[in-house]
Amino acid sequence: MSRHDTLLYLDGVSVSFDGFRAINNLSFVLAEGEMRAIIGPNGAGKTTMMDIITGKTRPDEGEVYFKGKIDLTTHDEADIAMLGIGRKFQKPTVFESHTVEDNIALALAGARGVLPTLFRAATQKRENGIKAILDKIRLSHLRDSLAANLSHGQKQWLEIGMLLAQDPKLLLVDEPVAGMTDAETEETARLLREIAEDHSVVVVEHDMGFVRDLGVKVTCLHEGSVLSEGSLDHVSSDQRVIEVYLGR
Repeated sequence: MSRHDTLLYLDGVSVSFDGFRAINNLSFVLAEGEMRAIIGPNGAGKTTMMDIITGKTRPDEGEVYFKGKIDLTTHDEADIAMLGIGRKFQKPTVFESHTVEDNIALALAGARGVLPTLFRAATQKRENGIKAILDKIRLSHLRDSLAANLSHGQKQWLEIGMLLAQDPKLLLVDEPVAGMTDAETEETARLLREIAEDHSVVVVEHDMGFVRDLGVKVTCLHEGSVLSEGSLDHVSSDQRVIEVYLGR
């Protein structure tokens, strides 16, 4: 696939910290509308890869392109968020003293400033947007509850909703089901599959049952580069993946 046919394109990317090569000649391609799961042992470079895509870390070498033509290495984190790349970290960061609805409203305002949002008259379009997101993230019945009172899983969903409010083309989601109940984990797989119907999504995850539920192509990283790629069955039967990751 040529760079111009991709949503996200990394080629020959390397970065070192104090002599440690965290990313080593990494190449990774994501098509428009694709959801991909990324697995691999701790220290494989998964988080650093996300940091490079979002502008938190500059690679020492290599190409990182978004929508085929935007060179992400020339943009900072704020720029990249505005370009349409949203990131959800492992630990949810919601506004606990605000209601579920207010959290979505604040995210909808995004760069337009926080305070005016809480007091601006709710236009019908904005109200419809909030309702659609609350429906999608399974929290409509809790719209007036304080975020502090949500379960861990519900806080993760709320944060995914806050990302959706910013209307990203690409969502990067880091270990979304860590600490969730089995029921919440299953529901999160359903939620991400629904989101992937009209967004591109990259999910970093250790829970193999959850990855199987996603039913998507899997990339296994090891020592900063791609070790194996393909269906979960293909990757999990790869002897090298078993040795460095699944067999542990």
